[in-house]
Amino acid sequence: MRALVVEDEPKLAGLLKRGLTEDGHVADVAPSGEDAVWMALSAPYDVIVLDVMLPGIDGFATCRELRKREVWTPVLMLTARDAVEDRVEGLDTGADDYLVKPFSFAELVARLRALARRAPVERPSVVAVGDLRLDPAARRAWRGDMELELSAKEFALLELFMRRPGVTLSREHLLEGAWDIAYEHRSNIVDVYVRYLRAKVDRPFDRNAIETVRGTGYRLREDGG
Repeated sequence: MRALVVEDEPKLAGLLKRGLTEDGHVADVAPSGEDAVWMALSAPYDVIVLDVMLPGIDGFATCRELRKREVWTPVLMLTARDAVEDRVEGLDTGADDYLVKPFSFAELVARLRALARRAPVERPSVVAVGDLRLDPAARRAWRGDMELELSAKEFALLELFMRRPGVTLSREHLLEGAWDIAYEHRSNIVDVYVRYLRAKVDRPFDRNAIETVRGTGYRLREDGG
């Protein structure tokens, strides 16, 4: 396992590097988020151990930048900040795991082994299809530079479409993905909300991104319309 340790505190960075090396792994150290980004772009790593409190750009911004640059190496956030909102922010920026200091080195290595077993897969924190962008964590969406004012249900529908561009989604699939089980499957609620969504995502921009597939359902064009 080859690990990139992003830690600005020399003593802890040295301990982590030495421990990983003694455990039979290869470890490089980056003292800042900026260094971590170019190192991760320059060499293949199986895992990244990323401290939150860093000079320059912090761990959250570093993880966000890695995902923006399409570095999908599993990231374990390592920090003394144990508030729930900090853990949520770390995971929402694209991290895969979160370990709070002080920690057991054995647990750290076990978590890294588990992460390394996963094949790196694309998991951007912001979903993009053409000039449509959607941030699930912030609950915000844009067409080009213009932010879209969407209701909760409209946002949920758009997210379903954007995670499967070019795929025809049945009304039942859309209903199950955006509504709870209290809704009757015979209801035309999906068609109503697709019209609402088109009125905000397509019509003001003279687009036709959300297509009707007659007798089946709807799909979002792969180019975003």
